[in-house]
Amino acid sequence: MTEYMQTVSVDPLDVVRRHSLTALVRDEIERHIVDGQLEPGDKLNEADWAARLHVSRGPVREAFRALEQAGLVRTEKNRGVFVRTVSLAEAEEIYAVRAVLEEAACRMLAANIDARRLAALRDWLDAMRAALDARDHDAYARANVAFHDAIVAASGNLKLYETYRRLVSELSLFRRAALVVHPDAMERSLAEHRAILTALASRDAGHAAALMHAHVNGGLKRAREACGEGGNAESPFSAAASDD
Repeated sequence: MTEYMQTVSVDPLDVVRRHSLTALVRDEIERHIVDGQLEPGDKLNEADWAARLHVSRGPVREAFRALEQAGLVRTEKNRGVFVRTVSLAEAEEIYAVRAVLEEAACRMLAANIDARRLAALRDWLDAMRAALDARDHDAYARANVAFHDAIVAASGNLKLYETYRRLVSELSLFRRAALVVHPDAMERSLAEHRAILTALASRDAGHAAALMHAHVNGGLKRAREACGEGGNAESPFSAAASDD
């Protein structure tokens, strides 16, 4: 071993610990962004987050970099790190890719669906029904997202799921109350989810994929309507109760 190699050698366990801590910090900040506790345009302060999470500033700094790579924050020179704003134009692109990914997930899942996966999806559908009865838009949105997440996760394709999760995280930055544009929006949404589940239970891959495609496109239509007639390309969603 050369003198240079001895100088730069590091403890592998220290690398693992640092990486794990950074991942935990990143996940916590991402949760605040996705849940809407941090709004588009909010500034992230490195020292504040280090104090809040009881860690040094190094893992927070690395977490900020990871969040920027994931498309959730932006760094402005001499100003700091801010939660990104996703425009309507960018959201439209995300919806288009989501439709393709979720169609593929439905085809994969329909070929291998079992009682356990069906039960999990029915549980989320029941949660959506309960939220609808209570007129709880936030609870409905959470169950809605979980239903879709469960479908993609159950497809068994890890790369597809990782790509989908990134898109969903970015789309969470585009907030407007699309579910309240029409009085019966949640009822229609629930019916669409129930039809998708029925097609999956029947192992009808083609029908499930077609229903999912129409559902995601319907979410985009509601998002456009929520932005106002003609759409405001620069306006982010202002509430978390959005449909997909």
